[in-house]
Amino acid sequence: MTGFEPFFQYLSGVEQFNAVLSPLKQAVEAVWQPRLNGNIPKFMAVVDRHNFASQGEVQLHQPVISFHAIDLPADDATSNLRTDLKALMPWRKGPFQINDVVIDSEWRCDMKWARLENALDFTNKHVIDIGSGNGYYALRCIGAGAASVTAIDPSVLSVAQFQYLNRFFNRQDVTVLPLALEDVPYKAPAWDVAISMGVLYHRKSPFEHLESIREKLVPGGELILETLVVEGDINSVLVPENRYAMMNNVYFLPSVALLESWLRKAGFESIEVVSVSTTERDEQRLTEWKAGTSLDDYLDPNDPTKTIEGHPIPTRAILYAKKPDADKRLPRYQL
Repeated sequence: MTGFEPFFQYLSGVEQFNAVLSPLKQAVEAVWQPRLNGNIPKFMAVVDRHNFASQGEVQLHQPVISFHAIDLPADDATSNLRTDLKALMPWRKGPFQINDVVIDSEWRCDMKWARLENALDFTNKHVIDIGSGNGYYALRCIGAGAASVTAIDPSVLSVAQFQYLNRFFNRQDVTVLPLALEDVPYKAPAWDVAISMGVLYHRKSPFEHLESIREKLVPGGELILETLVVEGDINSVLVPENRYAMMNNVYFLPSVALLESWLRKAGFESIEVVSVSTTERDEQRLTEWKAGTSLDDYLDPNDPTKTIEGHPIPTRAILYAKKPDADKRLPRYQL
């Protein structure tokens, strides 16, 4: 629990987390057990090898999240830094830079952030980042003025990547917890803003996901939702029978109109479409920091408007929605 304690200590001073803090810590303690997952000691051994002084300039509001030491380490220390960061591959989200080492991640997350950053004001907001990966967006939220960010992702590698980077950034107001959304206590709404990006289409029940997010938000809380969509009207949805873009855990790709309807059904209001964009090759691609396959491999080589399975090319929508200030329930039928 060592790596999470500074964040929990920070939240302990925030009144709106009084009811949720203890069960949140218990949820982390239940899963963060080396005996349950052999990757925990493997990756945390890399994190614990960090031996650079964390005094330097941190930039969280630029496309490349960066740390530049006041006294740059010797060449051999830079080599060790690169070795450690390579040991934590693949880097799917970024980009980051630590001193002279640039982590050119598979996803150019700065491009997505540019599409959503003006959708709401993060200033002094407490944010929950669902399916956060290594915390790139969480750190950008802090750079945009958020009071805190509770990032959650069940991937041990994502947690380790964040903790390694945070040895340099030295932030107590943000962390990545090894949790899925269903692990987060829901009976005490605590967050002002939720961001859920690239998660909804992996859920067998999109309504459970949206309703669970609503439960985590305080009255009047705000949501940024990003997911894969297809063209069509309010009745249009793609349910891939097998894979979509080589992913076997994709369930529902709605039209934008249907997605708006889902949000209303799940109890949100003030819904706005922030962005609709096709994923391009300069936004998701192979780099030295992510081997294997990427977007080029997921598309039909003879028809770039289709996935390799023949589905429409990946198109992503970002929507804004708000939890009502008070519950709005449908009137009961008088029978």
